[in-house]
Amino acid sequence: MPPKQHSYLRPSRSGGCGCGCGFCLLKLIFNIILTVVITIGLLALLFWLIFPPNLVKFHVTDTELTQFNFTATNTLSYNLTIRNPNCRIGIYYDRIEVQALYGGQRLASDYLTPFYQGHKNTTTLSAAFQGQQLVVLGTSEQSDFNSEKATGVYDIDMKLYLRVRFKLGKIKTLRIKPRVKCGLKVPLSLSASATATFQTEKCNIDWRIFR
Repeated sequence: MPPKQHSYLRPSRSGGCGCGCGFCLLKLIFNIILTVVITIGLLALLFWLIFPPNLVKFHVTDTELTQFNFTATNTLSYNLTIRNPNCRIGIYYDRIEVQALYGGQRLASDYLTPFYQGHKNTTTLSAAFQGQQLVVLGTSEQSDFNSEKATGVYDIDMKLYLRVRFKLGKIKTLRIKPRVKCGLKVPLSLSASATATFQTEKCNIDWRIFR
C-alpha cells in the first residue's frame, strides 16, 4: 500500500491579518475616533436640552467714563452682573477677557480673575479700563464722534471672550468659548453738556461650542 501523502499549509506572512495590518489599525483608530465624537455630540445635545444656556444673563449695571479722547488715556469703570438661575448647574469661568470698543475698534482690554459660580447665584464683577489704543476714524465715524462729543454721551460696546465649563453634580463639561456683546450709552462724567443717564442694551450671547 503506498504511503499516505500529507499536505501542509504554509503560515501567512501577514500574521493572520488578511486585510493588511496597517489598514486594520487605521480602521480601528477611525472607529474609535468616530465613536468618541458621536458620544461627545450626544452628551452635549443632552446637556443642552437639560440646561438651555440662554438662561445665563449678563448685564452691565453701571459705568463711569471720566475721560474719553484719542490723544490721552481713556478711563472707563464698570460693574458687570452675571446671573446663573439654574438650581442644579454651576459654571466655571476659566478665562474672562473684556474689551471696550468704539466704532468697531478696540479702545482697551482687560482680563478678570477666573471664578466658579454656584447654583442660583448672581455675581458682580467690577473693574476699569485704563489705557490708550490708537483709533482711526473714517469720515462717518468722525461725524458720529463729534455729535456724541456735543451731547457728552458715547456709544461704546463691551465684548466678553469667555472660556467656561458647566458642572452638574460631579460631571464637568468640556471647555466652550461663548462670546458676549453689550451695547452701552455712556455719559462723560466731567462733561457739563451730558444730561442723559447711563443706558445699556440687552447683552447678546453667542454660545457657539467650536470656533
